Amino acid sequence: MAPRTPPPSRPVGTVTRGTTNPNRLRRMDRWIAVTHGPALRRADAPVAVDLGYGAAPWTAVELLSRLRVAAPRVRVVGIEIEPARVTGAKPYERDGLTFRHGGFEVPLDGGERPALIRAANVLRQYDEQQVEEVWGRLCARLAPGGLLVEGTCDEIGRRHVWVALGPEGARTVTFATRLGSLERPSDLAERLPKALIHRNVLGEAVHAFLRDFDRAWAAAAPYASLGARQRWIRTARSLAADWPLTDGPRRWRQGELTVRWDALRPNG
Repeated sequence: MAPRTPPPSRPVGTVTRGTTNPNRLRRMDRWIAVTHGPALRRADAPVAVDLGYGAAPWTAVELLSRLRVAAPRVRVVGIEIEPARVTGAKPYERDGLTFRHGGFEVPLDGGERPALIRAANVLRQYDEQQVEEVWGRLCARLAPGGLLVEGTCDEIGRRHVWVALGPEGARTVTFATRLGSLERPSDLAERLPKALIHRNVLGEAVHAFLRDFDRAWAAAAPYASLGARQRWIRTARSLAADWPLTDGPRRWRQGELTVRWDALRPNG
């Protein structure tokens, strides 16, 4: 009797709400293309994973077009834990874009390791205590020099906060917004990633950071007459005196600000 073929293992994770909209992740995509583009260009056959793309494949389609501006040889694989969503995405496959069933195990052909994993709006339904395990699992799947970007945004992509991680762990936290919609920087608190959203309380570093962010924004009010962009840049310059920002005016002009993870790391 021929040996039995073992059944395929079940994907790791749970089904998300699947909410998605065109251009929802544009801020994250553009940041990835700029900051990780050189690494994608250096890779022999770079593959990027859109993990948990949701009920419609728009984010994966857009990720391919945006990354190919920076790295023309990149391929994108959209991975979803809900089989019906994979079936619905198949008609959108094209050169460089495929969809498959899976979860946090990140199944790729031949054990291929991705140069990028983007997991947007995936972990919000999980417990905070599960985040570190998921991060570790995903980072272990990265190719050398790979990047995991995990974060949350609102439904139309006006406000977004994400963590960038390498195989060694978390590196930075980026706050990004459409400046015309912002009343104060702490408005972004509602979009903090799962690892930080419950830590916006007195005594935690992210709470102190957002407090200082608001104070710097208020002090920069005279620059509002020059536009929200100039006010944001002035705010960032002020924050950089006390917090380890990793970017500069070129990114600040885009309504972004990135700070080292170690500075915002939760207590305990």
